[in-house]
Amino acid sequence: MQSLNINDINTDLILTGKITRYFRIGRVASHTLAGVIIASTILPLASKPLKRCIIKWWSTRLLAAFNIRVISHGHIPQAKDRLKTTMFVANHISWTDVHALNSLIALRFVAKSEIRSWPVIGFLTYKANALFIDRAKRQDAGRIVNTAAHSLKSGDNLCFFPEGTTTDGTEIKRFKSSLIQAAIETNATIRPVAIRYPMPNGSANIRLAYAGETTMLESMRQILSQKNPVVELFFLAPIIVEELAEQDKDRRSLTHSVEYLIRHTLDLHFQPIIDSTVKAN
Repeated sequence: MQSLNINDINTDLILTGKITRYFRIGRVASHTLAGVIIASTILPLASKPLKRCIIKWWSTRLLAAFNIRVISHGHIPQAKDRLKTTMFVANHISWTDVHALNSLIALRFVAKSEIRSWPVIGFLTYKANALFIDRAKRQDAGRIVNTAAHSLKSGDNLCFFPEGTTTDGTEIKRFKSSLIQAAIETNATIRPVAIRYPMPNGSANIRLAYAGETTMLESMRQILSQKNPVVELFFLAPIIVEELAEQDKDRRSLTHSVEYLIRHTLDLHFQPIIDSTVKAN
């Protein structure tokens, strides 16, 4: 995919009309149905390379159905790179983050366990070979680290969102560090990715966020209502774990470094903690 510059998008945020929304709904519905059929019949029999091609194609076409434009910057994954044993680490704003990343390189995602039970989406996520983690069970962290390490050793490219939740794009939650251990144990390459959904003026387009009390249906409606929704992916310089000094391989400090890089790229710095018991004089 060609990398575009945000300055190329100079139109105002325009809402779609009814006919356009209905047309897009039809495209999304038909493409989702095609995904269910493919996931049921072809994916179970497909080789890893073919499965990656199908996932990349399906995500690209889904974004096109919603008319979401992906703008990528920096160290963008290229087909010629033949990446393997790589862990992508990104901030998380919407369910569309997954498809934006998959439209460039098909990844195996670490997802929260409740997604598995979602109608249609849970089925497609499962068939795309996601790793599910139960964040409510602390003991599940050890299992998913071992599973992720095994997946990386086999050459898979993983992606996880260490915030453990989504935000509206105006902040970043503190990163959880457990899964970075899998990258350390396997000497994987870590690729930080900063994600944002910009308005034409550069501010955060919070209407594209799937966060807080927003339901999936509401999120889809918000996307469909915008004529030119945009997602930006900033691929930061890869971190080669094997080349790090021993003191830099601590999972907490490494996670903190990745978080800092993403915060710095998005200009979302740590918010000071204010003690509510202290009153101004």
